[in-house]
Amino acid sequence: MKNAGSTYRLRLIVIIALGVAMTLGSFWVLEVMRKNSIDNAAGMVRSEPDFYVNEFKFIQLAKNGQLHYKMSGARLTHEPLHDSYRIAQPVISNLGLARAPMTMRAESAMIEDDNSKVHLYKNVRIDRPAAGSSQALHLETEYLLLLPDVDVMQSDRPVKLVLGQSTLSGNSMFANNATRELRVEGNVRGSFTAAPVH
Repeated sequence: MKNAGSTYRLRLIVIIALGVAMTLGSFWVLEVMRKNSIDNAAGMVRSEPDFYVNEFKFIQLAKNGQLHYKMSGARLTHEPLHDSYRIAQPVISNLGLARAPMTMRAESAMIEDDNSKVHLYKNVRIDRPAAGSSQALHLETEYLLLLPDVDVMQSDRPVKLVLGQSTLSGNSMFANNATRELRVEGNVRGSFTAAPVH
């Protein structure tokens, strides 16, 4: 009888020990898999857009709380790889309220560096209506870089400017709206109409 009881206890101990070993082994395998998945996720670089907004409107305020510019577009897509935004059919207006409102349009745009750089691409058009002593302004180019924090716009592509009845064209342009500086360089051509004498 003693042998039968001892054999039964021994079998029971072996079964329990095997069960505990299998359970611990399973936990170990699960922990290794979890750590590998976390390490892989941390090492992965996400290149796909993580969100988009259709028919959006965006308002940027200046440091003093005043309206700096308004932007709208057909679609805004965030790209996490460079933390940038792609915009289809952007429209930007009221850049610098001290002057007449200006409206900028393009086929696409990219915003980067915490909204400090706005790149406008393809069929870029800027229009400012005549107001007070300022004549109407129209600009055409295929690329324009806006630096809204410093009120600067520039292009390394051919530009065409129409100011009232005068025209000016060249291979590149730099304009500082704050200081009223305008530079057009490279194969510069223009025609200027004198202001009417009263």
